[in-house]
Amino acid sequence: MAEQLSNEGVKQTAQESVASGEHIRERIRELTLQALKERKFNFAQYQDVMRAMTEGIGLGAQQRGHDVKAALSEAFAGMDQALTKAAQAGSLAMRELSSRSKQFTENDLKLALEQLQRLERDFLNSWREMSKTTTGPVRAEWQDLLAHAQRAGTDTGAVVASTMREFSSRMATTVADTTSATLEAALQFGERFAQAASGFLAGMSEALRPDEKKPK
Repeated sequence: MAEQLSNEGVKQTAQESVASGEHIRERIRELTLQALKERKFNFAQYQDVMRAMTEGIGLGAQQRGHDVKAALSEAFAGMDQALTKAAQAGSLAMRELSSRSKQFTENDLKLALEQLQRLERDFLNSWREMSKTTTGPVRAEWQDLLAHAQRAGTDTGAVVASTMREFSSRMATTVADTTSATLEAALQFGERFAQAASGFLAGMSEALRPDEKKPK
């Protein structure tokens, strides 16, 4: 089994991808998907890897000179595309678990939706942190891009919002009424959700890989 790509490795690869100026969106998307897939919907690890990714993007952007705006925009789009796939995987996992289990409780629903909301929140927070720590032209471009994303929203956020609307409307008929969920039950559901979502994300990321990189 290949060794998991470390956060430092993510940072370095992101920097190199942006600094090169070639296929930034595709390279950042593939790198983000790889890192997310390896971390199997562990949201604490997701937060760390997003921070490492944006740090690398910032360092790479500083090497782009006059091309900073385009480089950051492409990198942002690449991360958003990857996280959109993660949100879609989480949504599919919720549908599977709710259709398969008669004990899909309101607490389970809230937990899963909170996890999905973290995807966009941690994504934007990682960019917000970098907008405060960078300097010079990169900082101005970073802040402009973040402000636009906050106004217009992200593709990741759109998937999360759609999932929330779907499950909110289904809650009364598809979710078991319970007020006595235990911590153990919540942990068990969290594990089932992560396992199912990871499976869907692995399939999606494999489908997006260039043909020459797919296993024969």
